[in-house]
Amino acid sequence: MPERLFVCTPSKLSSYADCPRRYRHTYLDRPAPQKGPAWAHNSLGASVHTALRNWWDLPVERRDNAALPRLLRATWVREGYRDDEQERAVYERALGWLEAYTADLDPELELLGVERTVAAKTAVLALSGRADRIDARGGEAVIVDYKTGRTGLDVDDARGSLALALYAFAAERVFRRPCRKVELHHLPTGTVAAHEHTPESIARHVSRAEDTARDIVAAEKALAEGTPPDEAFPTRPGSLCSWCDFRRVCPAGAQAPVKESWAAVETTPTGPVPA
Repeated sequence: MPERLFVCTPSKLSSYADCPRRYRHTYLDRPAPQKGPAWAHNSLGASVHTALRNWWDLPVERRDNAALPRLLRATWVREGYRDDEQERAVYERALGWLEAYTADLDPELELLGVERTVAAKTAVLALSGRADRIDARGGEAVIVDYKTGRTGLDVDDARGSLALALYAFAAERVFRRPCRKVELHHLPTGTVAAHEHTPESIARHVSRAEDTARDIVAAEKALAEGTPPDEAFPTRPGSLCSWCDFRRVCPAGAQAPVKESWAAVETTPTGPVPA
């Protein structure tokens, strides 16, 4: 019998690569351990992403700055902020990002999808993922990913992003047109980090994803055969521990510096990049 394909998203693969223990808590443990409080930077990222999606859903003649306050208010997620004062300040900051970003957008830009799910299969993976935006440019598809978190994104971030490469791999198959270019649009600074993949570089990312999937399957098999959970899915301590939802139930996480739920939005955004 052929091996069953590993069903995954880029975020599922990245979760394991970042920390196998966090992967176990998220995808395997039932009931899952209780998470910590909501993070304000995740609330901010979700609010901005949804507002942009709804902006593109408007008729072309209504895609202007005047629509943005209503759209952002309607999608605003309030969890994680220190207090009302901080929340209001972050809202105004986010609105400014959106106004500056959409001012430079062609409202009639040809799109293949907004928050579009694309999917593809390999010999190992049944892969799916939702891209923030997929542009149609000169007969090709271009993957666009919005970022509202840390500063300093550059071409290396675009080149090294497993998620962007997998979106491109899947989009090429869904839309039956070349998809090589991937872009990170950083709204706080108005900058774009772009990379043009080759078939070979896409193939390397797919191979990397398949290797991660094989590691996950092997760890799940070991767990089923009686290996202790913390051995099958060990903790991988690092800078992300302070931002982990499961910090309170992880010995390594408990040793990490405590981060307040609103710390990453207190000033210029830092910390983990919202999805």
